[in-house]
Amino acid sequence: MTKQALRNIYKQKRSLLGEAETVRLQDLIMIRFQELPLPFLHYLHTYLPIDIQKEVDTHPVVDFLRFSNPGLHLVVPKTDTANHGMIHYIYDESTVLMKNRYNIMEPRYGQTVDPGDIDMVLVPLLAFDEQGNRVGYGKGYYDRFLSQCRSDVIKVGLSFFEAGPLIEDTDDFDIPLTYCVTPHKVYEF
Repeated sequence: MTKQALRNIYKQKRSLLGEAETVRLQDLIMIRFQELPLPFLHYLHTYLPIDIQKEVDTHPVVDFLRFSNPGLHLVVPKTDTANHGMIHYIYDESTVLMKNRYNIMEPRYGQTVDPGDIDMVLVPLLAFDEQGNRVGYGKGYYDRFLSQCRSDVIKVGLSFFEAGPLIEDTDDFDIPLTYCVTPHKVYEF
């Protein structure tokens, strides 16, 4: 199936999730996430979920990782539309956030972090397949960012749904996930 077809299907599937079901699935994802065999992390890059898109909430995962990795530095992206990339900022109590034109909360300014310093990335997605290929929103920001990270960076997707059909139109620059955590399974690629 093509990325665009999967994008349409999974946006629709997410939109049909009720609040109680979303909370239940979120709790199951958190239980499964704790099964990951992770090393000690120093820098965690995370997306800030877009509520209107019903993205998996990363906050419980971040709280768990902060507890199990004392001193963990949290990093969040800001889109750099002029260069079709992202700038990465430390996210702490002093970070001022604002919504961009895609309704994504982003830091206005702050201390930047080099992608090579990041140990793990929580990668947003709409769908993924059994090979670890993912479908995002179609702009390629995360693939460009992940190509700048170390080869051993851990790339984790979070999904309310299990792996979908094979993504037929992957490109050479698409970077597969290391893991994807769903309510019922941890996929390792």
